[in-house]
Amino acid sequence: MYKWLIIIFSVLLLLAGAGGYIYTKAMDPVKQARKEAEQRINADEKLKKIDDFYLYNGSQTYYVLIGEEKKGEQVVFWIPEKKDEKTISKKLADGISKQEAIDMLVKEKQPKEILGVRLGMEKQLPVWELSYLDNQSRLNYYYIHFDTGKWWRNIENL
Repeated sequence: MYKWLIIIFSVLLLLAGAGGYIYTKAMDPVKQARKEAEQRINADEKLKKIDDFYLYNGSQTYYVLIGEEKKGEQVVFWIPEKKDEKTISKKLADGISKQEAIDMLVKEKQPKEILGVRLGMEKQLPVWELSYLDNQSRLNYYYIHFDTGKWWRNIENL
């Protein structure tokens, strides 16, 4: 009996270790993207503190950093993956908040489950991208203008 417990415990420990290793390797590209974004912004000493990071893969890939400027204001930076393109920045207070975007989605679509909320950029337009499951458990995306808070587009029933 004792022998079986040791074998079962060893197998579970091995599986947990393998799972942790796979997760760490899967997150490496995201960690590298964040590191690159932070280096590009901090090279100009624009932020004293970084609060949040989003990796947005739409029509183009953007690294989005939210942080505090030296003046104490919260700012969002949309950093294109391509280094030759221009970084866009806006004050966080000049757009709608993450919670306001979620509230709009809930009011409009009544999702079964919200899977993710991230800032992104589409056609030089800052957007909130919300992914969710509807009542039939189908994947959907809902986009809201960051600046105006107006609906931009849906991608439904995936």
